[in-house]
Amino acid sequence: MSAIDEFEAMLDREEEAFRRLMTYYQCAIMEVETKLRVFDAEFRLQHDRNPIESVCSRLKSQGSMAEKMARKGFPMSVESIEHNLFDVAGVRVVCALPEDAYALAESLVGQDDVALVDRRDYIASPKESGYRSLHVIVEVPIFLERGKRPMKVEVQLRSIAQNFWAALDHQLQYKKDLDPGEEAAIVAELKVLSDAAADLDGRMQALRHRIFGS
Repeated sequence: MSAIDEFEAMLDREEEAFRRLMTYYQCAIMEVETKLRVFDAEFRLQHDRNPIESVCSRLKSQGSMAEKMARKGFPMSVESIEHNLFDVAGVRVVCALPEDAYALAESLVGQDDVALVDRRDYIASPKESGYRSLHVIVEVPIFLERGKRPMKVEVQLRSIAQNFWAALDHQLQYKKDLDPGEEAAIVAELKVLSDAAADLDGRMQALRHRIFGS
């Protein structure tokens, strides 16, 4: 039985529990988005500019959940999803520059009702492909009719340049009919372009400090 088949069989058994869990994740996304909007408004008052360019969110697809649970050897159950998958709920924040991404992440995890679960800095230490982004997994409370419940959300923060690179890289990954030599050349070029985007970010940050101060 394939991972998808196992997952669908689980859904048949636990459909109501699965729908309830996805609703909880959606509520957790709204909690994080609200906090980010507040930070953005406060920053605008203090510094006369907005650190956030855009915010988008998503719930991990059933196919992606099934594949990851099978790959990691996790049991196929709703309880296993909540306990083992920390990226079911995702929020992506595009900032003007990398320093804004760091500042927002620090503000978010500094909230007294937010717990930091994991932090992976792919800006300071890019992936081999050239991918750059700051990932934080946080646990936030959602308030239900009968009490509150902690839920995990993965928040990805990146600059405009980093997001532009990542979006194009994502599109190019689906072009599968390249010969090995051409594919290697494209991978190498993407790495060069990632470094160029990082250089642009650094120079723009330096220019901002020159104009507005640190």
